[in-house]
Amino acid sequence: MPICNKTNISPAMFLLAGIPGLEADGPWISIPFCSMYLIAILGNSLILFVIKTQQNLHQPMYLFLSMLSVTDLGLSVSTLPTMFSVFLFNTREIGVDVCLAQLFFIHTFSVMESSVLLAMAFDRFVAIHHPLRYASALTSARIGNIGLAIIIRGSGLHIPAVILLKRLPYSRIQPLSYSYCLYPDVMKMACADTTPSSFYGLFVVLSSLGLDSVLIVLSYIMIFKTVHSITSWQERLKALNTCVSHICATLLFYTPLISLSMLHRFQKEALPRSQILLSYLHLLLPPVLNPIVYSVKTKEMRKRIWEFFLSRDLRSRPLVKDIMAAFNHTSASPAVFLLMGIPGLEQAHGWLAIPLCAMYIVAVLGNCTILFVIRAEPSLHQPMYYFLSMLALTDLGLSASTLPTMLSVFLFNSREVNANTCFAQLYFIHTFSVMESDVLLVMAFDRFVAIHKPLRYASILTNATVARIGLAVMARSVLMVMPIPALLRRLRYCLPNVLSHSFCLHQDVMKLACSNRTINSIYGLFAVITTMGLDVLLIVLSYVMIMTTVLSIASKEERLKALNTCISHICAVLVFYIPMIGISMIHRFEERASPLVPVLMADVYVLVPPVMNPIVYSVKTKQIRRRIVQRFQRKRIPNKE
Repeated sequence: MPICNKTNISPAMFLLAGIPGLEADGPWISIPFCSMYLIAILGNSLILFVIKTQQNLHQPMYLFLSMLSVTDLGLSVSTLPTMFSVFLFNTREIGVDVCLAQLFFIHTFSVMESSVLLAMAFDRFVAIHHPLRYASALTSARIGNIGLAIIIRGSGLHIPAVILLKRLPYSRIQPLSYSYCLYPDVMKMACADTTPSSFYGLFVVLSSLGLDSVLIVLSYIMIFKTVHSITSWQERLKALNTCVSHICATLLFYTPLISLSMLHRFQKEALPRSQILLSYLHLLLPPVLNPIVYSVKTKEMRKRIWEFFLSRDLRSRPLVKDIMAAFNHTSASPAVFLLMGIPGLEQAHGWLAIPLCAMYIVAVLGNCTILFVIRAEPSLHQPMYYFLSMLALTDLGLSASTLPTMLSVFLFNSREVNANTCFAQLYFIHTFSVMESDVLLVMAFDRFVAIHKPLRYASILTNATVARIGLAVMARSVLMVMPIPALLRRLRYCLPNVLSHSFCLHQDVMKLACSNRTINSIYGLFAVITTMGLDVLLIVLSYVMIMTTVLSIASKEERLKALNTCISHICAVLVFYIPMIGISMIHRFEERASPLVPVLMADVYVLVPPVMNPIVYSVKTKQIRRRIVQRFQRKRIPNKE
């Protein structure tokens, strides 16, 4: 508890905080924050506009969705002024009354959002359990009463909280932990007994967020019980598919909010950076992602938004004309290809999108963390970590190459891809694949030099040499894959024009051709042999020489220490090459394989390496692990010799 004296109480201001350690980067950090606020405001405003203007959306489900959009807008507007003040103008001072007003609105809209999510869970239960009574149970009058109750509950619970904080004395200037005011944060600044405020805050959390989360769980238990009683498997999936958007919104809201509340209540020391970032996730992610999730997963919303942005009938669009032409001819060069999800699980694509999105998020955040740590730490400016940053960049490129069509298939159920777009995608996928193969070969050479000639390591792999190697890796991959789209464009394609995956691959597109594809097949095989095949051979030779060098070391401990520096690279090689070579061989030589095998292997090939590589290197590389921990904690971990 802060110490007060009679001459140093009733402060004129609190001091807001940004992100510890990144104060100088405030203007740069404000760019993604501004983008998120812009997306949140435009997205939720669009949801409200579409629901208001479309009469057939004046139904309980969409009226509750409009309430969710209003609360998301309120939550965004509540934090926007001080966030901009801190990150754009570096103005940290905020008056006490303004701070109390801000925390009132933040917590009020948070409780309102929690209440709306509960009402939406009840809406889904009624729609699934009593579909015939749905319209009579949730009339417009009842929905209006529910909305009024939500407003009264949210504001009524937090008026006493502001009064309790107002009566407390504070020292003259108190630094807060965030760039906005929160009830637990302000309460800890008081230099008097905060027991009543603490108990009331706990009561509010339990009676709103706690109770709502329990009731939402109970609602879904009853929903699953009802769904389980449905005999048809397709009807079960159809019923559960109506709940996917709400489940996503619930997880987005409750996970960071409850975690943050518990950390504030039981963590007495200064908040590390990870907890501050968790708070930003709680306030920024739901308003940004909720309209995206509901626009993607709700067919009616997606349809109305699409119609809103179209100025004329859909059939007059060139893309649709191309699709229709592709289906009306038996042999042609189709304007579109049709992507494929997972055969036999088409009804479950909405659910499968959840782990896929999670893997993409992990891949992007993990590799960005690796790049940020290596860039920010001068001690990591060494050849090994430069090559690791190249690997992270190729993983980001591989993820970005497959992300649009994967989400299009699993989230939007939109399978059409323009032929030129398909050729561009497969070019980038294969280019980044070859780049990753090259980087793994270079990293094997790096390990060989470090173990075989440790005294000459720094002189052999200078910064200039590393840069030239990076340029050669890029040039090799770009030039090797460049002829492939040109060779594919010259072919004529037969119908059906259905691909085997949710993204485009050279061997998959090539098999759809009904003209002579001998040149494509030969060049594709040549590219595989001269890139991945040659790289694998050279990596194996590198490890043969590494093992020869290690066996010549007399000390067993030194042998293990030398080999331990190679474990991360060996894992990365296995994770990348096994599915990559497998999918290439299946497409090229196995015509009767189960369609599920190449699909799953291809998904593993494009998803697992970008996800696992940063995890493997963070866990197994001591220096990376130490720097990441230091970046996410305010106290520094002492170096161990």
